[in-house]
Amino acid sequence: MLKKGFGIKNIAEMLGISVSTVSRALRDAHDINPETKEKVLKLAKELNFKPNKNAAALASGSTKNIGVLIPFITNYYFGTVISGIQEEAYRLGYNIILFVTNDEVDREKQLIDNLDTASLDGLLISLSSNSTDITHFENLIQAGLPLVFFDRVPNEINASKVMQSDYEGAFLATSHLIKKGYKRIAHLAGPESLKFTQERLRGYLNALKQAQLPVQKEYIIHSGFSTQHGFADTQQLIALHDRPDAIFAANDRKAIGAIQALKSANINVGVDFGVIGFTNDPICTVIEPNLTTVEEPAFEIGLQSCQLLIKHIKNKEFEPRSVVIPCRLINRDSA
Repeated sequence: MLKKGFGIKNIAEMLGISVSTVSRALRDAHDINPETKEKVLKLAKELNFKPNKNAAALASGSTKNIGVLIPFITNYYFGTVISGIQEEAYRLGYNIILFVTNDEVDREKQLIDNLDTASLDGLLISLSSNSTDITHFENLIQAGLPLVFFDRVPNEINASKVMQSDYEGAFLATSHLIKKGYKRIAHLAGPESLKFTQERLRGYLNALKQAQLPVQKEYIIHSGFSTQHGFADTQQLIALHDRPDAIFAANDRKAIGAIQALKSANINVGVDFGVIGFTNDPICTVIEPNLTTVEEPAFEIGLQSCQLLIKHIKNKEFEPRSVVIPCRLINRDSA
């Protein structure tokens, strides 16, 4: 058992080397003789010595901590993104610290304002639904904290971003409905301020244009992302005199809300009325009929976001870049 106060200095004395050499060996620095490093690590293991991480962080200027700011933690999509982030962070020797906004702008701002930037090497961010003011993020960039945005990203800020191809996915979804014979296709969109909402709307509109189908403004409804939003939006649509015959929803939860509203109105989903979502949440195969959807590459988004952030952390001159990952259509019974 180690005596209280035993430290790097004692290991250095036992091996007859400098304290700085022991320190470099313990933090796996590249500028150290491999044989010397092996001796230090072997002795540290025999003595069950664990270096003071806080002290090491102060000495190296790195905490090995990455913050992740997300709207939800129970949501399937964000849970999968976190798995991708965690996988890459673990591989590269970093820890992740989660900050959950509960999809509330005020909480997002409060978390950022109270963030201890000295305890983080960088931050991964997915915006809350109605986040339009980006001042709090710009302040972090000016303070020198590396940032990467993913999925829900701001248009106006010069930072790295990782997204699925929202335009391509929406175009695929709407085109699929058109190929199935639906002609009056509505779109249950997300909040207008979000970039991916705008891209999915653009894909929907261009698919209609390419098929020479008219755009009806009353068929486009912007709201939140919950099942309840999808249910209420669909009730609004089926109350129209010239109601639609299909719905492309901005996410699976809204699509499931749409199916529930249609079934409660005794409308035969998948035959008389088509519904398609966006995410590929596991619940897609539980709801009846099974939900046709566009699969988001959530794990890959998390993994690549983490890779990109660590590049920014290791190289402060690394230029911001945008990464777009393709989606794919999952064909089931609802369309």
